[in-house]
Order: sequence, then C-alpha cells, then structure tokens
Amino acid sequence: MIRFGPAGIPLSCKGRTLKDGIEDVHNLSLTAMEIQMVRARTTPVYPEDEEIGLTIKDIEGLIVEIIRDGESITDPNEPIEEDDELIMMTSGIVDSFGELSSIGEMSKRLDVSVSLHTPNYMDLGSNNELTDACMNSIRHAGLIVNALQGDVVATSLGLYNGLLDEEEIRNNIFDNVAMIMDWWHDEGLTPKLGIEVTGQQNVFGSLDDVLDLCSEIDGLVPVLNFPHLHSRTNGSLLDASDFADAIEQCLPYADGRLYMHFAGVEHNDGNELRLTPIKKGDLKFEVLAEALAEIRPESTIISSSPLLEHDAMYMRIIYERVVNKRIAKMLRAKKKEAEALTDSDE
Repeated sequence: MIRFGPAGIPLSCKGRTLKDGIEDVHNLSLTAMEIQMVRARTTPVYPEDEEIGLTIKDIEGLIVEIIRDGESITDPNEPIEEDDELIMMTSGIVDSFGELSSIGEMSKRLDVSVSLHTPNYMDLGSNNELTDACMNSIRHAGLIVNALQGDVVATSLGLYNGLLDEEEIRNNIFDNVAMIMDWWHDEGLTPKLGIEVTGQQNVFGSLDDVLDLCSEIDGLVPVLNFPHLHSRTNGSLLDASDFADAIEQCLPYADGRLYMHFAGVEHNDGNELRLTPIKKGDLKFEVLAEALAEIRPESTIISSSPLLEHDAMYMRIIYERVVNKRIAKMLRAKKKEAEALTDSDE
C-alpha cells in the first residue's frame, strides 16, 4: 500500500489544530500527514502547587521531560515533584502532552499515518550550543511521535559551515546521531528516525551520505526527498528508471515502509532554489508513478508542494490511474492469450 498525505495541516482545513488536520486528511481520502515542527524552542517552567503529584499528561503545556536532580525523566506517567524543572515546548503542536495519546488513537481509527518533520535548520556537525539544542529537538520529536503512535521523525542533520573541515563535520554528525539512537533505544521509542536527502551541496545529505549513515546506525531509515535529490544531482530524475534506481537503493534500509517526499522544484547548479506545485518544473510525478507501479513498494509519499493536500490528492489519482492502466493492459494480454489457446484447440 502507498499512503499519500500533506506536509502539514491541509490548507483547506477550517480548524488549525492537529486533531482538525488529521480529520481533514481523512475526509480528503488521504492516509498520511506529516506534522511540521516549525518551532522547537523549549523553556523551563516550574510546577504550581496544585500540579505536584500529577504527571505531564495531566497539566497544561506541552511538557516533554522532567529535570530532577540534573537527570532527565521522560516517562509521562512519572509524578511531578516540588523541585522538578519541567521542559516545555512552545511548538504549538498541541496544548498538552496528554492530548497526544487520544489524537494518536484517533489517527489509527481514521487510518491516517502520522509523522513529524523537525525544523529545517539543523546542525549536528558543529558540536556547539546549537548542536545540543538540535539534538534535543530530535529527542523531543521522538517522544511526541511515540506518544502519537506515529511512524517516522524526519530530519536533516547539518551544513558544512566552513569553520570545520567537511570530514570533521561528518564524523561529528555520525557520532551525534549514534548518541541519539542509543538514547532512542534506551527509551524504547517505536518510531523510526528518518534521515532526509537534502537539496543543497553545502548540506550533509547526499543519497550516499544518508545510506551510509543508515547502514552504520541501527534504527535509522532514509527519507527519500525527490525534489531535494533532483536538485542536488542537477536534474537527474528524468526517466522511470532514474526514480526506480533511487527507490531500490533505499528499500533495503526502509524497514518495511519507504518514506518519501515529492513536490515540483526549481534548481540551479546542484542546489534547490524553491519548491513549486507538482505541475511546474522538470520533476514529473507521472514518471515516478510508473516506477512505483512497477516496484509496488510499501511506502508513504508526503506532498511538500505549496499546494499541500491538493497535490497529495493529485499524486494519489495519478498513481491509481497508472496502476489501473497496467491492470487493464495485463487483462487484455491474458484475454488474447486465452483466445489464442482456444483457437489452437479448435
């Protein structure tokens, strides 16, 4: 099965809450939605008297962890103590951690697969204060998606900033992702951490970079972002075989379901300039649909087009049309074969 959905709450959705977005995605006959973690800033808060003894699920604010005696506690069932420091996210995803479980149950009932994309600017290579904040953003995203019973946390990892040489930045990225995944496994988080192919030459994230990382660190999956890959490789995705080659390279690391992004794109000199609606530019979904219909991978395709749900529905319709044409062609061939056998018997 291939799931289609938008990167964010549908533009046509009257409500702007996560619950509204998932319900709207379902009503549009789509089956996936990627939450956009636009702001990852956290702030420490301290419990009110009436919150002592409650859990982070019981109080207002998206509290993602408790700091007690310098140690992090992420168990949402842990009672809050008087001297605890509570780490609250100001992302706007939900009003409280307690909402996540019920929203996750709703998404399961509606058959909408939920994922989350971390902020676009990430830096796991510089090993500075920003790196610490970015690593925490990924950890907090993992806790949120885990509570939602979601599938994937998608993230990029950092740029080559010119302050450190590229090899040192790469080594830092590998080491930091390994530390995150050690923590991820210790916490027992069930979502996968998806490493995204990026669209700029000065950003870590070529397809080879992503697959190397996935091969070395357990629990990672590739995020095959086609507009990014197309831009980074100077417009190389032209034929169905080009798309099929990228898909086949990623499938061994996809853990049963390949996670992808699609949009139109403008690019120059190996760098993405901007995402566009799918019908614009030289990256054609119809060609990808042919490759998907041939390979038939279990997968999720997120529309990162400016038209969001409109282009997600367009992709679903085009893919279904390609599959139906293939089935009709196969049935015609079988009918001709049967007729030929009948004629020979006579």
